[in-house]
Amino acid sequence: MWGFRHAPMRSGPIVALIHNMEQRSTYLIIIAVLFCTAGYLGFKVSQQGTTIEAQTGELNAGEIERQSLELDLQKLRFSYDTLQTENSLMMAEMSAQRSEIEGLIRKVKDRNYSVSKLKKETETLRKIMQGYVVTIDSLNQANIALQEERDAMAAEVSTVRERNQALQQKQSDMEEVIEAGRVLQAMDLNPMAIRVTSTGSQRETSRAKRAEMIKTCFTLLENRIAEKGSRTLFLEVLDPDGQLMPPGDRAPVAMSGGVPASAARVLDYAGEQMEACIFFTASRPFEPGVYTVHLVDGDNRIATTDLILR
Repeated sequence: MWGFRHAPMRSGPIVALIHNMEQRSTYLIIIAVLFCTAGYLGFKVSQQGTTIEAQTGELNAGEIERQSLELDLQKLRFSYDTLQTENSLMMAEMSAQRSEIEGLIRKVKDRNYSVSKLKKETETLRKIMQGYVVTIDSLNQANIALQEERDAMAAEVSTVRERNQALQQKQSDMEEVIEAGRVLQAMDLNPMAIRVTSTGSQRETSRAKRAEMIKTCFTLLENRIAEKGSRTLFLEVLDPDGQLMPPGDRAPVAMSGGVPASAARVLDYAGEQMEACIFFTASRPFEPGVYTVHLVDGDNRIATTDLILR
């Protein structure tokens, strides 16, 4: 019994030593586990920070990309606004494209749409706009060419019109010349007062109280363009007061337009020079003074002279 009592007493220091060693090992294990845990947690925290930093960078890059895309769309819309054309179909199409750009801008601000998809749609609209630019430039060039051609044609038409006007004027002048040329020309207009003797012969007189008629002789010049055949020449005899003296032995004589005349004679004109005379018998006695005699062809006085009676 005593042996059993003293055995524990002899092993006490060893047990304590072993116990201390076991506690120390446990502490070391705990420390090691804590160290490993701390290292693992530190690694995780570092990894998560990197992920957060990467995600933050991606968010910032995405926001910058959206802002850049929105600015690009704003510029594209301004480019559409500067396009000018008179083509109604193209104007309607460009209005539709501008509406699409407005829709894309709203989508960019909404942030619920893929930036890459919006970029593709933006690029499509840009290509369409470039096509409009080329088309409008071609149309403008064509319009310029048409305007130049129209101006050239207008100038040509103006030149032709001026030429035609000049030709018309020339033709009118020629017609006037021809018409004037058709008027007979007379020379040597010689009126004389005549008295008739008892034998019926004619005697020239310069005394008004003896004069019974006025005989006016003349020479018609050659005129190849004048109307040939029967032509009526008229005589206007104006008294000293300038009044027309009507015929006294026949019905009133009227020229073209109903203008009265003193006497008339129908001649057969062949375009060659010829001599003729026209007789005028007054309706009242002649008075002393200066009488004016006009030889008339149509509406033209072709010769004029005076007759003085005492």
